[in-house]
Amino acid sequence: MTRIGIIVGSTRPNRNSEQVAAWVHGVASRRDDAVFELIDLRDFPLPHLDEALLPAFGTYENEHTKQWAGTIASFDGFVIVTPEYNHSIPGVLKNAIDYLYAEWANKSVGFVSYGMAGGARAVEHLRTIAGNLQLADVRQQVTLHLMADFQDLTVFKPGDHQLESLGSMLGQVVSWSAALAPLRAVPVS
Repeated sequence: MTRIGIIVGSTRPNRNSEQVAAWVHGVASRRDDAVFELIDLRDFPLPHLDEALLPAFGTYENEHTKQWAGTIASFDGFVIVTPEYNHSIPGVLKNAIDYLYAEWANKSVGFVSYGMAGGARAVEHLRTIAGNLQLADVRQQVTLHLMADFQDLTVFKPGDHQLESLGSMLGQVVSWSAALAPLRAVPVS
């Protein structure tokens, strides 16, 4: 069965990403074409990149890196839930992505973003990063607006219209993950 990790991309106190990721997981869990699991960056307290060698070498010295690598390697694709911070992604998310290389390759990724502009600029940065890591980003994305999809900027109340975008994005991530499976059988170079 295809395994999709839903990454909670913020560790900020009082973060909205936890509510958004729970919504994504709840909707995704009703599907029968994949298994979906939450991956909370709070559970992986990675210091600022501290490995001696480049991630492309895949030689990890630190136990926290090995645990993170094992988790990411176990999935066929991802949904990244991210806020937009200063027209980009949270530093903790960028750091977590940068720790690894081969573990991301030949997998699919979809994005659920939120912010004053729906998090669209954060996703544009993530798409560039994904391309370099050989992550296949799907076209459909879910953009949640703090003024429309949150009450008082903190209580997540997505509009029903968001379900169609989410369902489409999840379908693309699952389909692409399955299509990329033969490539994952070949070592990344």
